[in-house]
Amino acid sequence: AVVSTQSTGRDLNVEERGLALMGDATEDEELFNCDIQLDTTYSWADKYKPRKPRFYNRVHTGYEWNKYNQTHYDQDNPPPKIVQGYKFNIFYQDLIDPTSTPTYKLKKCPEDKDFKILTISAGPPYEDIAFKVLNREWEYSNRYSFKSQYSQGIFQLWFQFKRYRYRR
Repeated sequence: AVVSTQSTGRDLNVEERGLALMGDATEDEELFNCDIQLDTTYSWADKYKPRKPRFYNRVHTGYEWNKYNQTHYDQDNPPPKIVQGYKFNIFYQDLIDPTSTPTYKLKKCPEDKDFKILTISAGPPYEDIAFKVLNREWEYSNRYSFKSQYSQGIFQLWFQFKRYRYRR
């Protein structure tokens, strides 16, 4: 769920830029706006009121045309869609320290080994935000649209999962 805060003209500019950077959604992309509650206390909480950042995320899905699927499926009867990657866009337009860059960490999910917890933290006045993502190896190449950057109040983390080719 997208957490709403009071909106100013500046906030809308940042969000509009973020949406423009992501481009239009394709038929292989769906919204992914489910965050996980974190139980953390912040040392700066007495000075600034912690709040959740706004975010706009997408999950990239598609078909895996491996040898098995090529044999048993066709274009008219495709195989089930699988998750191929994610695009996270988180808006930090009111950071107290504008020189600090948001960071991300991956942790194991205690209740399910098929998932990991992706935690993104930026500093005051924003709370850390976490998402549950698939536990698969990432493709870190720019060729496969990996992006981890913070620019003009928008933190972008885009990644695809590695595709393994079967070889004898």
